[in-house]
Amino acid sequence: MILRHVPFLKSVFLYSFTAFGGPQGHMGMMVKTFVQKRKDVTEDELLEYNSFCAMLPGPSSTQTVMLIALKRGGVPLAILTLLLWVFPAAFIMGLFSFLIFYFDVGVLKGSKGVPINLFYYIQPMSVGFVFYAAVRMMKTSVKYIATASIMLGSLVASLFINSPWVFPALLLISGTISNFSNNRIPEPQHKPKKINWMHLWLFALLFLIAGVFSEVAKGNGWQHSLLYALFENFYRFGAIVFGGGQALMPMMLYQFVSRPNSELLTAGQLLTGYGIVQAVPGPVFSICSYVGGVAMHPYGAFWQIVGCITATVAVFLPSTLLLFFLFPIYHNLKHHVIIFRALEGINAAIVGIIFASGIILFRSIAFDKMLAFEWSNLVVVIITFSLLHFSKIPAPLIVLGWLLLGWSLH
Repeated sequence: MILRHVPFLKSVFLYSFTAFGGPQGHMGMMVKTFVQKRKDVTEDELLEYNSFCAMLPGPSSTQTVMLIALKRGGVPLAILTLLLWVFPAAFIMGLFSFLIFYFDVGVLKGSKGVPINLFYYIQPMSVGFVFYAAVRMMKTSVKYIATASIMLGSLVASLFINSPWVFPALLLISGTISNFSNNRIPEPQHKPKKINWMHLWLFALLFLIAGVFSEVAKGNGWQHSLLYALFENFYRFGAIVFGGGQALMPMMLYQFVSRPNSELLTAGQLLTGYGIVQAVPGPVFSICSYVGGVAMHPYGAFWQIVGCITATVAVFLPSTLLLFFLFPIYHNLKHHVIIFRALEGINAAIVGIIFASGIILFRSIAFDKMLAFEWSNLVVVIITFSLLHFSKIPAPLIVLGWLLLGWSLH
């Protein structure tokens, strides 16, 4: 059966090397590859898949590709497709978790390493990408006074409440608030479809086991207990992140950078990784491979590789299990009035959280060592946002331009 799908898997693998531009750019590539060229799905089916995946936590473009495979060959083909789609981006970002230390140390030792100035503008450029994502999502998710209020409330709460639980709490509260509206009614519900509960139970069991092992390993001082914590952190992220890789940033910012007594990365390292992932084809969630590698760097190269793999598997696993569980009841889910209305509030809250993450990240690079305001960083943010918003220049070229400018001017 697998041999029968080799041409499809080959197309997925080639697509994984050319899919730039995040979920919006991925959608255009899917139309060309799987609708027009291969005819695996119709354009209406692809749009329906993408709409459904946008309602789930996790990487929507990854889930959409998996649904195409699920239609063709069931769960086994969907899993193979996931591996082929994620591998190139995860490998590149994992490799970069090694190279960033080579860059940092190489210049100091006078080696022939690539100068760190190459990344001089990457951090403020990343902030421009965050604000662009927030503005794009605001246009489609914030259309009423109620959703605008939810967005602003989420923005303020994310700025002033330093807890990783603020994000799921905001989503729950926002979904509840938007249910008080009686103006928007879904279409009549279709006949319910059979549900496979195994994937849901596995999802919940892994969530529980990850949390228990993380606490036990930390409390008993297990060797490399950080790995258990990383798996729990990224599994939790993959289970509750709505809005794609941009919404993942504020969670990682608190968990690994600003959380008291848990600083595994610097804000600069996180921003550098986020900037580089913009130029890498494939899912933005591949930044988790980079973060896992950087976090495990003090333990040596072998454990750094293990950290890359652990973070990548953990963040993609929950969304995969939820996809397999929820897709059979998709027609029930999208017509359920409570969920239908809750999604409006959830999407508005996501926009507020992304705006807040942009402000927090910019604040971390706004001043130099002498506490003088870095106007050049603000200019880079504005130029990056303007290029993304008002021009059709591909994101990888924008990243390449800032890399070359940093290398040539510093």
